[in-house]
Amino acid sequence: MLQWKIGDIQISQLIEMTAAGGELEVLPDATPTNLSELPWLKPHFVSPEDNLILNIQMLVIETPEQKMVVDTCIGNDKSLNMEDWANLQLPFMDDLKKMGHDPASVDTVICTHLHVDHVGWNTTKRDGKWVPTFPNARYLVVEEEFAFWRDLEEDPFGDVFGESVKPVMDAGQMDLVKPDHKAGEGVWFESTPGHTPGHVSVRISSGGEDAVITGDMMHHPCQIGRPDWVTPFDADNDAARETRKQFLERYADQPVLVLGTHFANPVGGKIVRDGDTYRFDV
Repeated sequence: MLQWKIGDIQISQLIEMTAAGGELEVLPDATPTNLSELPWLKPHFVSPEDNLILNIQMLVIETPEQKMVVDTCIGNDKSLNMEDWANLQLPFMDDLKKMGHDPASVDTVICTHLHVDHVGWNTTKRDGKWVPTFPNARYLVVEEEFAFWRDLEEDPFGDVFGESVKPVMDAGQMDLVKPDHKAGEGVWFESTPGHTPGHVSVRISSGGEDAVITGDMMHHPCQIGRPDWVTPFDADNDAARETRKQFLERYADQPVLVLGTHFANPVGGKIVRDGDTYRFDV
């Protein structure tokens, strides 16, 4: 478990799983040959064979006033159309409790977007029914994001909305918010659309220190060096590229800790200019 301090705010990592190898299809351009052209990715973000390494992880934000979690991974017992992710039985909640965080102690659940690997632990199956995992939390979802998934005819990953989103709304624990929403003192949303229509990143500021949690505005640090590389899971590849380029321009050479939601350990670093592109400095 990694931790970071941003002024009076602490951010902690909880990994659900780490994936590595050539079977990862999230970034088709990230071939071993192309990745080898970015030597700064080693040793943390690619394997010795130049294959991607990605985490699926949740970040816990503790401010003096609130406890928040950002993106709740895949979850257990989900009937997904993905063999490796369906019906998981992982000790994720036990691991969260070992960190000192009972689910009942969480005030806020932030969903950067509503993809399958970001909402799974929103709910837990109890007595055959999906119920909010965090019983005392307000779940924050951007209005446009919620509407997109509510109205989608079919999710190729399965009934993600029905298992992991709608039960929270039905329980009266979801707030539909704007993409610049202030989640708490020193924590607010930054609109980063493209991957999904209402996608947001999460900005954190305290005591003159700053951080940003990317969500899936980028999936891997290689997209810092190659912002044109896109994923087939983007709703709008062109918008995702433009958002990423604006993000890199905004945060390059700035004293802002960038925490990649899917970045492998050490997860956090600074964006620095590297010729006519950028690299991730850890």
